[in-house]
Amino acid sequence: MAFSQPDRYISLLTDFGFKRVFGSEPNKRLLIDFLNTLLPDYHQIRDVTFKNLENLGGTILDRKAIFDVYCEAENGDRFIVELQKVKQNFFKDRSVYYASFPIQEQAEKGEWNYELAPVYLVGLLDFIFDDHKNDPTFLHVVELKDQECRVFYDKLKFIYIELPKFSKTLEQLETHFDKWLFLFRHLPELYEPPPPLQEEVFEEVFEIAEIANFSRDEYRSYQASLKVYRDWYAIEMTGRQEARQQGLEEGREEGRSEGREEEARALVRRLLTRRLKQELSEEIHNRLSTLPLSVLEDLSEALLDFATLADLNDWLAKLHS
Repeated sequence: MAFSQPDRYISLLTDFGFKRVFGSEPNKRLLIDFLNTLLPDYHQIRDVTFKNLENLGGTILDRKAIFDVYCEAENGDRFIVELQKVKQNFFKDRSVYYASFPIQEQAEKGEWNYELAPVYLVGLLDFIFDDHKNDPTFLHVVELKDQECRVFYDKLKFIYIELPKFSKTLEQLETHFDKWLFLFRHLPELYEPPPPLQEEVFEEVFEIAEIANFSRDEYRSYQASLKVYRDWYAIEMTGRQEARQQGLEEGREEGRSEGREEEARALVRRLLTRRLKQELSEEIHNRLSTLPLSVLEDLSEALLDFATLADLNDWLAKLHS
């Protein structure tokens, strides 16, 4: 991954960049276009409605889920699109947990025959699954199948895209899907739209993603989001380098995960101190020390909107609401 300055276009792998392009009503045409590259021709969607990103469980004891993008197609199909920047040991489990919310919300009061609309979870991953490291396939479509490998239930699909495996150059781009993945990986490195990407939908992406079009507040928000992304990237690279230097196979993943959590915790503390312009109390330090890597990543993005210590306390309180 190369970072050049000054960039003309934003990175779609930052929280700000991803939601600017795919997570707003004015730009939903771009989300529809991307989702349709993942669907068969007979199942193309024409419109989507954005839904509440924060989903609460059915009881006060249930944890909540906060999605990057959550929308419903005109035919009722539900789509969750998650951008995952940092490797997580239980990301597949998290995907299943997230997919349970759009299933549960379809329950109807009174008489109901249990018919469900399809649910798709799309994971854009800036890492490679450990069990797929030696597999060049970067697109994984997962369905429920029986012992004969026949599809048992076709209304729940998990689609994972391992972006680091996508290595095509501009000259090698063949499909519309290829072009989207190239933008995910290389948009900040471009100075102008290259010929293979001079299509109407991509011209719209370039216009929305051009930093010169930002207001001062938008620019500051993007720079803060970009810094968080780079810091997380540095943590991941440090963990990999240390694992290589140790050269240990037994216990290597456990040690690497613990090291990433400690670095992530230190990063979040620094960001909070800088954002809130005050030192954190011992109580806050203790509460942060219990958070797993996935929650620390969520907090690193959420804190960009914090103005006071009360915002942090509210956010932490919602974790257990």
